[in-house]
Amino acid sequence: MRVLVLGGTGSIGSAVVRELIERGHELFSLARSEASAAKLRQLAATPLAGDIGSPEAWTARLPRIDAVIHAACDFNTDMGAVDRRLLDAILPALARQENRPRFIYTGGCWLFGATGDGGATEETPFRPLPAFAWMVPQIRRVLTSSDIAGIVIHPAMVYEAEGGVFRRFAGEARDGEGVRIVESEAVRWPLVHSEDLAALYALALERAPAGSSYIGASIEGFSVGRIARAFARRFGKPDQAPQILSADAIAAELGEWARGYALDQRLSGAKARLELGWAPSHLDKESEIAAVSG
Repeated sequence: MRVLVLGGTGSIGSAVVRELIERGHELFSLARSEASAAKLRQLAATPLAGDIGSPEAWTARLPRIDAVIHAACDFNTDMGAVDRRLLDAILPALARQENRPRFIYTGGCWLFGATGDGGATEETPFRPLPAFAWMVPQIRRVLTSSDIAGIVIHPAMVYEAEGGVFRRFAGEARDGEGVRIVESEAVRWPLVHSEDLAALYALALERAPAGSSYIGASIEGFSVGRIARAFARRFGKPDQAPQILSADAIAAELGEWARGYALDQRLSGAKARLELGWAPSHLDKESEIAAVSG
């Protein structure tokens, strides 16, 4: 398939680009700088000049494509408005394509709120973090549009060899007085390695029926305290205890979206395993942390 990836140089998107190229698909991706274009060419993808914040220009000149994977988000205060403008421009452009394209939209684990021990599945009603409430109508729009075959992936907390969601943890464990975590060591995060998540996007692209949603969680819930202490051991500080921040403190530092770090969650990836044959391979999180680059 000819696939356009939005966010193709990001943590999720670059892994998706690599996975799809390995599977023989032809990849295109937006590039808003020459550095981004060069990175995409190194991955064997074709860069298209453009920015998700100004979609009208590049959606008017889309090549023939069979699918779009939307994995772009900048976490700014206007991210909801940017995303609405993007869909306003790209959905009519896709309607003009020769065949009905597939469109994979990226949701997120923080749309399910704090789940506690009960956990969440794709059937669980959304209770979104306020900073991401704008995403719920966007998901409905994608899944109900007749112009596309809409599919939604809800990634868990994504990490990779270079860090991903753990990047700050690695830096603080190496250089600081302890990894900073929010509210409690007992808070659990659902986790997924970027390579496993990319495999899920590929399977959804190739097999998922229109109108379906999947949670990308390879580990349902893992204590953030255990993560912090594993990083302390990784950098030779086995007795270093985590620093506890309040949700208000992390929101003041990073933005309201960062309150998600305080959500105690368990999310199930069973549907993706059963329906798509998803088989994550990165399952020993503490061993993976030991290999994270500093």
